[in-house]
Amino acid sequence: MFTTPYPETSWQIPWLHSLFGNAAAVATGVAAAMRRKGKPEIRVVCQGGDGGTTDIGFGCLSGMFERNDDVLYICYDNQAYMNTGIQRSSATPPAARTATTQAVGAEPGNVFGTGKNLPLIAMAHNIPYVATAGVADLRDLEAKVTRAMSIHGARYIHVLVPCPLGWGMPSHDTVRVGRLAVESGFFPLFEAEHGVVTASTPIRHRLPIDDYLLAQRRFAHLYHDGKPVDGRVARLQAMADENIRRFNLLRAEETEL
Repeated sequence: MFTTPYPETSWQIPWLHSLFGNAAAVATGVAAAMRRKGKPEIRVVCQGGDGGTTDIGFGCLSGMFERNDDVLYICYDNQAYMNTGIQRSSATPPAARTATTQAVGAEPGNVFGTGKNLPLIAMAHNIPYVATAGVADLRDLEAKVTRAMSIHGARYIHVLVPCPLGWGMPSHDTVRVGRLAVESGFFPLFEAEHGVVTASTPIRHRLPIDDYLLAQRRFAHLYHDGKPVDGRVARLQAMADENIRRFNLLRAEETEL
């Protein structure tokens, strides 16, 4: 929306601004039209946030995957509805404070055991290409987009994009916090083809989950004087540890915590 304010646009190529819920379906229609017109060289890219991807448009996106439509879908994940008031989405991590998961009650913040892991769901559709990326490593993101554009069929790239307002951090820390998400193992970087992980980005300097959580005010209720107040930080650490194991993020030369 911010790139196409009426009556101007920053895009220098043909574009469509659809509803949140039908973006994948609209992109599918454009790809079908190009195929019908005999112009398969024209590639279609669809972009959305985590709310429009994991929640509002989830059904259309799954249909696009199931049909293996020739569309690259890119999700910019800031882990809540940051444009409309910082409400929880199904990409919001456990224990995070949002406008609808306040830091009150016995277990403040978002509850554990909810949400969706869209990269894994995309892999379950056996589509040609799935990848995760982040704004802390733009060369990696560029390489994965380039790889995706060399493939035909349904493709999905999930990009972690920290939000200074919603996450509670200075804007100049955006790249640093994005890097902490990766180096702690909380957000693994990997690629998959036809449902199988083919590559992952190793962690260069493994960090505890505390470094990532303490850098954001949305997790401030989990600590007192820099120390965890209960076992939820340990549960988040366990999630990061499982990512490290599952995606082989520590190579032999890395040192355990």
